[in-house]
Amino acid sequence: MSFYGWVTIMAFFICVVAMTRPLGGFLKRVLEGEAHVLGRVFGPFERGIYRIAGIQQDREQSWSQYAIAVIVFKIICFIAVYALLRFQGFLPLNPNGMGGVAPDLAYNTAISFVTNTNWQSYAGETTMSHLSQMLALTVQNFVSAAAGIAIAAAIIRGFARRSASSIGNFWTDLVRTTLYILLPICVVLSLFFVFEGVPQTLTGSVAAQTVEGARQTIALGPVASQEAIKMLGTNGGGFFNVNSAHPFENPNALTNFVQMLAIFAIGAGLTNLFGRMVGRERQGWTIFSAMAALFLVGTVATYWSEAHANPLLHALGIDPSLGNMEGKETRFGIVGSALFATVTTDASCGAVNAMHESFLPLGGMVPLVNMMLGEIIFGGVGSGLYGFLLFAIIAVFMAGLMVGRTPEYLGKKIEAREIKMTMLAVLCLPLVMLGFTALAVVMPSGLSALSASGPHGFTEALYAYTSAAANNGSAFSGLTANTFWNVTLGIGMMVGRFFVIIPVLAIAGAMAAKKTAAPTPGTFPTDTGLFIALVTGVILIVGGLTFLPALALGPIVEHLAMLRGTLF
Repeated sequence: MSFYGWVTIMAFFICVVAMTRPLGGFLKRVLEGEAHVLGRVFGPFERGIYRIAGIQQDREQSWSQYAIAVIVFKIICFIAVYALLRFQGFLPLNPNGMGGVAPDLAYNTAISFVTNTNWQSYAGETTMSHLSQMLALTVQNFVSAAAGIAIAAAIIRGFARRSASSIGNFWTDLVRTTLYILLPICVVLSLFFVFEGVPQTLTGSVAAQTVEGARQTIALGPVASQEAIKMLGTNGGGFFNVNSAHPFENPNALTNFVQMLAIFAIGAGLTNLFGRMVGRERQGWTIFSAMAALFLVGTVATYWSEAHANPLLHALGIDPSLGNMEGKETRFGIVGSALFATVTTDASCGAVNAMHESFLPLGGMVPLVNMMLGEIIFGGVGSGLYGFLLFAIIAVFMAGLMVGRTPEYLGKKIEAREIKMTMLAVLCLPLVMLGFTALAVVMPSGLSALSASGPHGFTEALYAYTSAAANNGSAFSGLTANTFWNVTLGIGMMVGRFFVIIPVLAIAGAMAAKKTAAPTPGTFPTDTGLFIALVTGVILIVGGLTFLPALALGPIVEHLAMLRGTLF
């Protein structure tokens, strides 16, 4: 741990704080249809899209109509991506002659990108054509992220409106988010990445001769454009197999810092959007503060763990002064790798600049815990905010029970319907994460894909299903996916996305229909330090009670074994 490391972490956090309010204000103007500078430029394109698609932009939808629109859109996207991948060998923009993707892999990849998970059971540079990378994967990076932001806006309207029967129009939210938020920022990011050395070309791979005289194939393609939305949309699917550890995706420390900011940008801005739309900006900063506290704790824990060398290697005489550099890029070092790992799993991004499997047990456990909590620490674009609001509902429900009052949040009563929907959304994740892990570690087809045995092999399996259900997409790197894993991980991704989205929209509809009660002396305030402590405690308690046994079988026992000088 060094002074430079602490300065990097604090500089990053200060930048996140600084961009939260401006982004929140811009998000509100876009999603509420207010005037903004980009409307003068792209307004004709927006209206043209509505005319071509037959969208009535001012016709609002009930929560059920909104949910149906989301599901129909996702089904269409899945079919389109699956077909493109299966037939890519017959399609243009395939300079390297890639054949069609296998059925189980095409199924897994289509679900992965449609659900904003971006889990990759393949090496992009040896599997996907340029057309597939752009038309199938990058397009989904945009629209899946836009759908997440749209759903977040819908649930915020549910809390903000009174006696209303609608929560917005999904198609309008989708178009505006893509056109005014994601596309303009990604153009700027893409140009920045190109300036820093990230390729952006439609040419195929090139051959080079190394200084030793060997021949090397260097993969090229439209990398910068995919990299921009990969980070901003918290998608995480890389053009190359090693993702942001590849110098063509992440050339230097500056691009590494900007990529981390891009991951957190919209998730942080949505907290301010929440405060603005409910008319109490302090509420947004309360949510931001709780997320920030969890983020800083996780970052410090990961940095502390990785700044210490593996004691088993130290005992062999290896210099421990650099910390645990196994699996990390020297251009990022310990702090750049530890911070990136924390950020990418706080959000549902899944991009990696170091191999999480090579982290020490406690360092690798922090990303795992971040995903187990539902990635509500700033989180993915949209999903982080509505995931956090589920825990906020649980927190005010518990506070109401303690004082014997009907729980309220923002002046609206939390009743049986909202609690049932909340628990359905919260409990579906551990059911998938732990259930499929248990199945994988007893099935021969599951065990055969693991590169390690014992606690570390168990953690490989646990991390994979946790990443899938949390719609993160990062991996422990030692897993070799086969048909069993492709199918079950695909199911996990669908459950983790839609079994949360539908209850969340149901809650939004129920809250929108409620009247707002005036605060009384017995009203529990939800914009104070006490509420921050309460909701943070609820998040940790629920996560701890649910996942501690699984963690004890994996990284915790591995850490204890390492301290005893034992290797599995």
